[in-house]
Amino acid sequence: LRKADWPRVGPPVTDALGEIGARCPSPLQHSLWKKEAVAIIWAKVLLPEPPAASLDQGWKEDDFFSVGRMIPDVNHTVLFELVKALGASRFFVQLLLALPQDLGQSELERLVEYIGSETAPSDIRFFLDVWWEVMKHKEGQEDATVSAFSALMHQHGCEASLDDGLQPPKRFKCDPGSLNDPPAATSLLMVLVEGLKQISRSITLPSMRCCALANLVELLSLFTELKAESSSLPVTEYLNKVSSVVSLWTRDAESQFHPRGLDEKVKEAERSMSHLSMAKLSREELFVGLDFLCSLLHAWGEELPDPMSSSEGLCYESYRLRDTLTTFEKYLVHFSVSRELGENETRVVLELTQITKDLLKGISSSLKSKDLGTSLVPSVAMVIIEQKLGRHEEICSIFASEKTWAFSKEWVDCLVKNKALFQKPELVLKLLETLVSFAMSHQDEEARELQMQVTKAIVECYTELSLADKNRVISGVLEAWGGPGLCLNLQVVLEGFQEDLNTTFNQITKSVSDEGLTRAVAAVARLMLLHPEATVKQICNLAVVNLGAHHFLAQILCSFPALSFLEAQEDPGRPHSLVVRCLEEAAWGRLSSVREEEQFLEFLAFLLQPSSAAPLVSPAEVTKAFVLPYLKSDSAQIELSLQILSKALGIQPRAEEHWIKSCHPFPLLFSLCKLLDGYTKYWHQPRDQFFPSLETKDLILHILCQLCEVVTPEATPSSELWVQSLAWLHRKVASLDWTVGLRLKKLYGEHFKNEVPATLFEICLLPEEEWTSQPLPAYGAGSGLLAWLECCCVSPGLRDTMLTLLTVNVDSPEEVNLFSKGFLVALIQLLPWCSHTEWKSLIQVVENLLQRQILHVPYTLEYVQYMPLLNLRPFASHLQLSVLFLRAFQLLCSSSCSTWLPAEAWLHVIQLYSSSLTDLLGSIRSVAGSSSPPAEDGTPAQEASFTC
Repeated sequence: LRKADWPRVGPPVTDALGEIGARCPSPLQHSLWKKEAVAIIWAKVLLPEPPAASLDQGWKEDDFFSVGRMIPDVNHTVLFELVKALGASRFFVQLLLALPQDLGQSELERLVEYIGSETAPSDIRFFLDVWWEVMKHKEGQEDATVSAFSALMHQHGCEASLDDGLQPPKRFKCDPGSLNDPPAATSLLMVLVEGLKQISRSITLPSMRCCALANLVELLSLFTELKAESSSLPVTEYLNKVSSVVSLWTRDAESQFHPRGLDEKVKEAERSMSHLSMAKLSREELFVGLDFLCSLLHAWGEELPDPMSSSEGLCYESYRLRDTLTTFEKYLVHFSVSRELGENETRVVLELTQITKDLLKGISSSLKSKDLGTSLVPSVAMVIIEQKLGRHEEICSIFASEKTWAFSKEWVDCLVKNKALFQKPELVLKLLETLVSFAMSHQDEEARELQMQVTKAIVECYTELSLADKNRVISGVLEAWGGPGLCLNLQVVLEGFQEDLNTTFNQITKSVSDEGLTRAVAAVARLMLLHPEATVKQICNLAVVNLGAHHFLAQILCSFPALSFLEAQEDPGRPHSLVVRCLEEAAWGRLSSVREEEQFLEFLAFLLQPSSAAPLVSPAEVTKAFVLPYLKSDSAQIELSLQILSKALGIQPRAEEHWIKSCHPFPLLFSLCKLLDGYTKYWHQPRDQFFPSLETKDLILHILCQLCEVVTPEATPSSELWVQSLAWLHRKVASLDWTVGLRLKKLYGEHFKNEVPATLFEICLLPEEEWTSQPLPAYGAGSGLLAWLECCCVSPGLRDTMLTLLTVNVDSPEEVNLFSKGFLVALIQLLPWCSHTEWKSLIQVVENLLQRQILHVPYTLEYVQYMPLLNLRPFASHLQLSVLFLRAFQLLCSSSCSTWLPAEAWLHVIQLYSSSLTDLLGSIRSVAGSSSPPAEDGTPAQEASFTC
């Protein structure tokens, strides 16, 4: 057939095809039938005689030929006219691009030659549709029909063409006089440009001119070096454009997409905006195209402003041209300044830039793209999400945060159906913000039901997140609404929350195990999202009152590093940590037993230093919350506070600057010194006034030692401030007992001498460059040994120094005897005020003095009449200690001491005395066990037994 014959013979064929198509039960089958029809006809055109071989595919070549044998031989006229009649440009392009490259270009050139002959308006529309489909085509979306057609043509198509002597039409050449006379176009895109040149004089309708120009402009914008490196549209602009296109198709009854449903329109509009650059034109081809575009704008420019600026007459083609020209102008400006151009190239670019600018200036600016489909934007967005079209993930972000769309029936349905797409922390947070915003302005019953439905969907999205992402959401909730979280403005969350909270933790505390940790964390994560503060308080409370559950609960809490959130408070001196505040309010003031205090301390220690997670609270904020306000001797929490401080000081600082710097280290030191000073009057304190026990004195001494280690010159901003701080501390401590100052020697360094009673110099050779005396009325004549023993209690180092500096003439029995009597009296004076550690230190002093024979304690005379022939020398020191204790106890039980101490003091003395005897008996057993093998009569055992 020739093209001129088609109007005569074509209608029966197209009518028959239309009847077949009408019998397809679904639009999908109708489309598939169209594609198969085009593929069969094209295969018949290119391969009139079926080859012998067959391909093993779903759609086999025999499938094409079995139908092809039933129809007579056809040529390209039939193919092109049928594609036009079926409106199958998209399928035609899919099959065209599946052909071998040379054959595909040959077939496109045949189409251009066919369109250029006796050109009708339908030919122009067909050609422009094919062009547009070529640019929108995406690789990798071939179905079975296209794949089989491609395989068939790659195997037989070229051979058949050569065998039959068929030659492709003559290649197009550029117009004479074109820029630099570039070579013949070799790409499909340039074939299209050349085809437009052929038919440009036949294009008279304004909509067709707009379409042709839009095709050419987009080709030059997207498939050349004109395109900017990163030119993707912002997602909001992209969504507005898709909506505008859908709106134009909806109101234009002549558009081929007008009768289609919203889903199909959105798919097609989205496809028309996401075409990929399948090839790049050369620089020569670019300027051929620019020169041609320039000539078309000159020829058609006067007629373009009207269809492009009238809101009533605006159609898809004119809208698209206006949009592409706006982008094209920006590309031209960028291209002219970023590339090195020749003289002729510069002229073309500048001329085209000016024409484009003038044309856009003549278009009314009152009509904006986003105004066209504003009402459709929410519906379009939801279609993109539900169909998972391109950029749907970005659209999800707009959907989650756009409050003007939220909580319509369609919005809620879309969220519920597509929950899987919103399982990202940033989307969950945006949905929560939208939910809270809606809840604050809508309080009616219907709104509450919607809130519950949406809350459930959001929580389900959140539940599917990883633990790290859940923490990101919790961080966002805390930053937005603080500790109360969603419950602050979302009342529906509170309904049943307390019951849910209790049930969850009842199950957790009944099944404490490492295996159940993951499940417990997952259960708590949901509660943490809804009401962080209440959940943390429940954990803190249960950690104290549930025996043995504190470690497991601490592990759960440390699984949420987001809880290290710092709250904004007016008082800068108070803790800002959510967890610390919850500890204060839910547990600290409710500790009612020693066991609860122990669990609280262990729970807090885990939060400070978890085994495999980041600390949830810092030593500084713990110290500020649970230590500094309670460092007073009459505070009921002081003993627990001191234990907390000791734990905190044992944690290595993570930064170069020690955390103690923020906790007022010098006032803290002085507070501890004041507590130590209180122990000098311990047994004379008013009985109705609380004071920490003597067991706590050892803890205070340990903490003071820790502080002296960490409080260094670096703890102050400057050396001058360090000296001033030391002077302040020295001045304050001067009013306390003199032994307190000795405990700060490591801190004082060379700044201050050791200040001791003058009587100490009577029994010690103290170097004056390190020691100085001070007048103390309580230390009169004969009190030197008492002062010496008090120095021995300060530290092991000072004890060794005192033993070295002691001056007693061991060769003078009278002096040794006098020293021994004075020593016993001094020891008795010190005993009731000693802590266990200090008393053990004094026992070591006694043992040293006995070993050096400075202290004389006879032990044999009273036992001579009962003593068998035993060697008691290995146990001499034990017997001497025993006698010393006996003499001390006899003195304490004498009438002279009967009113010396209250009853509680005697209990303490007996504890110290009993612990010393226990140690002594243990030492005897160890000596007996390590002595030489016993004689046959068992002498060593008898010696040990006798000594005991």
